[in-house]
Amino acid sequence: MRNTARRAMRLHRSSRAALAAALLAFAAAVPMLRAQAASASSDSMRHADSTRAAPDPSMAGMRGMPAAPDSARMPRMGAMDDPIGVSMTRAGSGTSWLPDASPVHAKFLLAGEWQLMLQGVLFVQFDRQFSLRGAAQFGAPNWGMLMASHPLHDARITLRGMISLEPFTITARGYPLLLQSGESYQGQPLHDRQHPHDLFAEIAAVYERRLAGNLGMQLYVAPVGEPASGPVAFPHRPSASSDPFAPLGHHWQDATHIAFGVITAGLYSRAVKLEGSIFNGREPDAIRTNFDYAGRSLDSYSGRLTFNPGAGVSLEASYAYLASPEALHPEVSQHRVTAAALFARATGAAGEWSSALIYGVNTESGQRSPSNSVLAETNADLDGRNTLFARAEFVQKSAADLAVDSAEQPGDPAFAATAPGTLFNVGTLTLGYLREISGFSGGSLGLGALVNVNAIPASLAPAYGTRTPAGFAVFLRLRPRRLRT
Repeated sequence: MRNTARRAMRLHRSSRAALAAALLAFAAAVPMLRAQAASASSDSMRHADSTRAAPDPSMAGMRGMPAAPDSARMPRMGAMDDPIGVSMTRAGSGTSWLPDASPVHAKFLLAGEWQLMLQGVLFVQFDRQFSLRGAAQFGAPNWGMLMASHPLHDARITLRGMISLEPFTITARGYPLLLQSGESYQGQPLHDRQHPHDLFAEIAAVYERRLAGNLGMQLYVAPVGEPASGPVAFPHRPSASSDPFAPLGHHWQDATHIAFGVITAGLYSRAVKLEGSIFNGREPDAIRTNFDYAGRSLDSYSGRLTFNPGAGVSLEASYAYLASPEALHPEVSQHRVTAAALFARATGAAGEWSSALIYGVNTESGQRSPSNSVLAETNADLDGRNTLFARAEFVQKSAADLAVDSAEQPGDPAFAATAPGTLFNVGTLTLGYLREISGFSGGSLGLGALVNVNAIPASLAPAYGTRTPAGFAVFLRLRPRRLRT
């Protein structure tokens, strides 16, 4: 009991220190926001002109693909920019930022003064994971989003709705993915499988207003949404756009991208954004078609600082306190710190290259030491048709995360001393290729394949039957075509 009390006091002191640091960062960043607002105007205007490129010629030869977008029905890219001129290509998941040079795969429509944007992706995959814990499964990870934006003098309001049919297309148990962890199924922690996303992934309203010169404010209110924590979530990162698998470090980096109750406020210039959130810190439950409000409140908080020094780079750092994130362990709370660098650039006449380097660390109440994660991923669209992609990860996962204990291997001495807080260093490497095989008005269909090879310590080998468990997937990807206006 005394040890538990001392840990609680240490966590309480660390929370107060983190909150004080966030307040100091806010105070220090406001002058920087004003300075950046004064200096970034010309750079932003030059980038706005550069985004109005010619239509993508590489898609014209694909069957059913028109040679140019229907400019009579598509709003000018600059018309979708925010009240201080921040490019719409910068919008990531929730209120996060991408590099301005990021590719946009979407369909634009006009409805009076409302500007509509449809986005989404559908993978249809066969996934096979080899080991004692492996499995094979057909499934279809997917999501779709509708955004409706309306100007209001020096302000803009945007309504956002996003759904995922994964509760039906990959089932409530998710799809096989060795060494993956997070959330639960039938009262047990999910392990070696990626959970499905909820049917309702975002329902949000965003209000943006120019305050003075090139300084703006943003208010994000979401019955279902994403707080200011971590980088752009993996389903929306261009660097992950060809990979149907979730990162193994998802719950160390961007797992708060579906929270049932979020309020975020921020100040931003054309280069810097400082924001803070209060939100419901509980992870979604195993019933993926409902709203998880029962017995919960806006009990968690976060802060994030983002800096876009140029059109091809976005840097972020964040801190979050999550109150009782896991329903199976309601007594455990969590501190999460992230840092990320995202990169994007055009290559050749029709290609694009996006990469990400992400660090995330979790510290749980009662945990003796934090657990770390590092991710590096890249997506190289060589010419609008051929894409190479890769992801490398290092994650420290506990015996509880991977559901290994002495009961699983009672005769193996490596497991005799395993405790729930034991951390295992695990790594994975994924390599893949995707070829666009058909284009049509508004979209394209690609065929891809990947292999993933994992590395685990000898103490985990009895559970998996090898120190290098591996898997592969073949898949189709359907998504809107890339916009070039």
